[in-house]
Amino acid sequence: MHGMNIWVDADACPAVVKEILYRAAERARTPLTLVSNQPLRTPPSPFVRTLQVPRGFDVADHEIARRMEPGDLVVTADIPLAAQVIERGGHALDPRGELYSSETIRERLTMRDFMDELRASGVQTGGPPPLTHGDRQRFAGQLDRLLARVGRE
Repeated sequence: MHGMNIWVDADACPAVVKEILYRAAERARTPLTLVSNQPLRTPPSPFVRTLQVPRGFDVADHEIARRMEPGDLVVTADIPLAAQVIERGGHALDPRGELYSSETIRERLTMRDFMDELRASGVQTGGPPPLTHGDRQRFAGQLDRLLARVGRE
């Protein structure tokens, strides 16, 4: 039985969320791996490492899905990756603090496909709204709860 590892889909992860993750990994003594297709600067820590993957569509997502184990936590805003993580027995947490479940992920996939269709028909859907202070607090709270739960298992 391995302890929890935290995997981060780091290219799209806001810097402030990465800061929260660095501190949590230190505090909980939990391995944190940031997967990205560009070099990242991280604080010196025995618990924080980076994994650089080749550039390309979904390369980081595929690498995370390949390496994660049941019980691991994956931080991503990518819905298909979150769906894979849940399917494989992991936890998927959005950088805005939403913990995905098998129920919410189906809803999200449907919404994502709908938005893709809208964009394909020329509708400007805009990007996600900026991360708020509430989003950061929600993320930190969910992360703390997950780490505490794993510490008790």
